[in-house]
Amino acid sequence: MAAIDQPAARSNFQRPHRIVIVGGGVGGLGLATRLGETLGKAGDAQIVLIDRSPTHFWKPLLHEAASGQIDPATHQLQYAVQAQRNGFEFEQGELAGIDRAERLAMIGATHDADGREILPARQLAFDTLVLALGSVTNFFGVRGAAEHALPLESVVHAETFRRKLLDACIRANHTRRTNPAQAVEPVSINIVGAGATGVELAAALRDTVRLLNRYSLFALDPVRDFRIRLIEGSARVLPALSNEISDRAQRMLCGLGVDVLTDTRVTEVRTDAVFTHGGVQLPSDIAIWTAGIAGPPVLRAMDGVAVNRSAQVLVNRTLQTTDDTNIFALGDCAACPSHSADVFLAPRAQVAHQQAVFLAQAMKCRVTGRALPEFTYRDAGTLVGFGNKGAIGSLSGLRARPIFVDGWLATVVYKLIYRKHIMTLTGFTGMAFDTASHWLRRCAQPLIKLH
Repeated sequence: MAAIDQPAARSNFQRPHRIVIVGGGVGGLGLATRLGETLGKAGDAQIVLIDRSPTHFWKPLLHEAASGQIDPATHQLQYAVQAQRNGFEFEQGELAGIDRAERLAMIGATHDADGREILPARQLAFDTLVLALGSVTNFFGVRGAAEHALPLESVVHAETFRRKLLDACIRANHTRRTNPAQAVEPVSINIVGAGATGVELAAALRDTVRLLNRYSLFALDPVRDFRIRLIEGSARVLPALSNEISDRAQRMLCGLGVDVLTDTRVTEVRTDAVFTHGGVQLPSDIAIWTAGIAGPPVLRAMDGVAVNRSAQVLVNRTLQTTDDTNIFALGDCAACPSHSADVFLAPRAQVAHQQAVFLAQAMKCRVTGRALPEFTYRDAGTLVGFGNKGAIGSLSGLRARPIFVDGWLATVVYKLIYRKHIMTLTGFTGMAFDTASHWLRRCAQPLIKLH
């Protein structure tokens, strides 16, 4: 279908140019905040953010929430508060579709836990639409995976995993106490996918089981009574990163007591077991799937919005969709060309952040009728956290080639990345107060969430 190239604004005499951003993740909320502070407060555009949740949580922290090392409630930012402070509007709801001809975003109804309607289905007109929907778990059609393996996409998923972990520990602890002579099977946790999320979760869980051992309710031996497996279909962990980082990560995981199974493809997931292509049956109290992502299903159903095989929206170097110049996409839901036309940028938080910074400037050009610039990604490197063992990774931009980092430098930079994200949203003072409050909580409360 030929691209639609209509005027940027169709109702300038009635209202300012309306920019609707769908998705409040790293890219979407960062873009809404920047545009609200500039175009929104100046009255040059109306900025609206849509998200199905009332709060924002930084997804790279999900492994810490799942392992119980942070309370997600203390790391969430309320969209309504952020909107009021930064000159944009917030609409809660889930995108159900779009009408490109009429430029309408369809928002589905929201319901409470009892199924009662909170907000009705509605339509929101836009002049420019920005899709920042993030991603969902790709189970690759593996039998039983969607039913029996938890994804790790949201705080709800992290809390579900954490609760299952505590329940499994309580059951095993009770069995050991009441039948001391009986052989007790270890609590088995299978993590499918050894990308950054899977590796960080495995390391965090090893810290968690050691912390749980301090309390009588969870008095299990952190080595004998737990088996944490990291299952990867390719030949090495962190396959998207360099061999040096991958090799070091595997040594650290083995040192933590994580069973690393590479070249191992999962063929089926059941309630109590994970099966591999070699016919091996791995006992499983909890299985979690971190092996791949895809765009949300709603993107496949959008008429005239082209997507790739992973349901990511195809965009050009201005981040406009290939079919409609009034629709942009960024972050995990966008298939953005890299230096090569055949290669897309990896779904990473730093990509979404840089695209948000770019679009904040590009939208100023669009509203004022100037030509749009083209997005250029600059890789700053990658760091992977290993809990109390610190972090490792690479930093780019300091030299011609990325440099490997570990030890205190990698750990400090790893922790500063989140603080930089908070500073982007709340300013330096807000970030400073947030940091101080988290430090005080860690001083006054247990290091692990027990309820």
